[in-house]
Amino acid sequence: MSTTLASPSTTASAPTAPRRRTRLLSLPEARWALAATVAFLLGLVLDVGGAPSWAYGILYAIAYAAGGWEPALAGLRALRGKTLDVDLLMIAAALGAAAIGQVLDGALLIVIFATSGALEAVATARTADSVRGLLDLAPATATRLLPDGTEETVDTEHLAVGDTILVRPGERVGADGRVLDGAGDVDQATITGEPLPVPKQAGDEVFAGTVNGTGALRVRVERDPSDSVIARIVKMVEEASETKAPTQLFIEKVEQRYSIGMVLATLAVFAIPLAFGDSLSSALLRAMTFMIVASPCAVVLSTMPPLLSAIANAGRHGVLVKSAVVMERLGQIDTVALDKTGTLTEGIPHVTEVRPLPGSGLEEGSLLALAASAEHPSEHPLARAVVAAARERGLSLTDAEDFTSTPGQGVTATVDGRTVTVGAPARLPAGAAHQPHRAVVAELEEAGRTAVVVLRDRAPVGVLGIADRLRPDAAATVAALTRLTGRTPILLTGDNRRAAEHLAAEVGITEVRAGLLPQDKVAAVKEWEARGRRVLVVGDGVNDAPALAAAHSGIAMGKAGSDLALETADAVVVRDELATLPSIVRLSRTARRFVLQNLAIAGAFIAVLVAWDLVGTLPLPLGVAGHEGSTVIVGLNGLRLLRERAWKG
Repeated sequence: MSTTLASPSTTASAPTAPRRRTRLLSLPEARWALAATVAFLLGLVLDVGGAPSWAYGILYAIAYAAGGWEPALAGLRALRGKTLDVDLLMIAAALGAAAIGQVLDGALLIVIFATSGALEAVATARTADSVRGLLDLAPATATRLLPDGTEETVDTEHLAVGDTILVRPGERVGADGRVLDGAGDVDQATITGEPLPVPKQAGDEVFAGTVNGTGALRVRVERDPSDSVIARIVKMVEEASETKAPTQLFIEKVEQRYSIGMVLATLAVFAIPLAFGDSLSSALLRAMTFMIVASPCAVVLSTMPPLLSAIANAGRHGVLVKSAVVMERLGQIDTVALDKTGTLTEGIPHVTEVRPLPGSGLEEGSLLALAASAEHPSEHPLARAVVAAARERGLSLTDAEDFTSTPGQGVTATVDGRTVTVGAPARLPAGAAHQPHRAVVAELEEAGRTAVVVLRDRAPVGVLGIADRLRPDAAATVAALTRLTGRTPILLTGDNRRAAEHLAAEVGITEVRAGLLPQDKVAAVKEWEARGRRVLVVGDGVNDAPALAAAHSGIAMGKAGSDLALETADAVVVRDELATLPSIVRLSRTARRFVLQNLAIAGAFIAVLVAWDLVGTLPLPLGVAGHEGSTVIVGLNGLRLLRERAWKG
């Protein structure tokens, strides 16, 4: 099945899926947080500017109401379920601060918690957007062939097992199935992560949502559209997101018990002196002072600065960490699973070897120029790689005539009056077998390259080796991650085993799992986590998204990463610099150490102030000053993570 091209480009481009994105202010959490923040900032300006107390007081009250009603309601509902929600305690602490005249401090606390809740809601909505958008990869309609040979356009959801569909060049495959007739090169990177289009012919399996580059295919539907690989990816991401254990900061886990104890202790500090004859005002003042100095608010606020500073430092170096919880969890990982294409490699094919055959009379430059001249009209990724290599070397190309492209085989063109064929060695024209090129082809394929044979007038004159280029910092990153975790990273890829094992050997990886579909990657992650490991998955494609969601932590490569991978991942390497992976893990562990330091400092302040209040009489202003002073100290300590030295470890 040959196609004669009259122009350099006749293949229809695959339709791109529309991007779904929830608007920020469409979320009620974001609107309430914005209202609270605006009211607080306006009140702060009036407060600092010396305006009457009633003026800024009204604005602070609006901030309290706008930012506090939702967590207060959620906290009361949790309380009905016999759970003491930390947000309810923060609301109580903010109201307590207001009751003793610290209205500004209480309003600030409300704004911080409202903003945090809004960011969490936005992240959840964006992930849901990307999961729904993934369904757009599968086309809405398909061309179904009827028994009498006629065609009809139907919605893909109405396709049934056993139907035959026609997939033209440039179209997306409408359903999972098997090729009955025809040949073509199908880009299935969204499913398997393979960097190059895969030749398909009768008997080969194809997946819904993949793009047929050249040649028409007749495909028999073998799975219901609701059970396609794309549909299963959506289901796996949703299930992993729902079943993943709720994440909490370390301090929040401690705080649950601490808060209950603090509430009981505050009631005791109020009731016991009152029972022994103390005045109501004195007992209330002592109890309020106790609640302020022992408040979990101080501990929580002392925890956030190191994590937020670490997030800011990471962002400055091109790593977007989505939350403080993520920053804390990244340092807990002990196993790293790396994707191949687009993660360890650049995801773009490059010519790595140019091998003229003895007796051809060609040198490397002339062989590459000959192949590039013949390939120039083609849009195949391998052809683009050959042309790009020739341009990088500054070679001049000759206009090709009588260009034809045969799907799955290669191209043929007339260059300077000679017939030049460039294609796969296994599908060369008859008469080209048993030639000296076979030893070179075997050598290149053994090294994990894709071999392309160049023929001139039906005689082989050279072989090109093409491969996905390894990122320059891949080996150093693997070594650094090995030192950090005590285990060599594992390679998870949908690519073929030979190419995967060759790349793994180059970077120092010893365990390889190749030929994996998305569900296989999830199964591998679950297997490791069942053994008690905390797995970090690093990937970039749609096929990586379920594993990113299922893992303890997930990081996506940002430049070429799919929307679903970017939204599902906990962090994004914006500039695709692999060297940032060990740096972000080190930074997370440093931030955790700073959190523990801050907890010790805050705990010491609380212990001294509480003892003073219980044994003697702690003046309320001094208690507030001590409480705020400890927060300032731990805040400044956390800001040390903004320094460049913290990133370099």
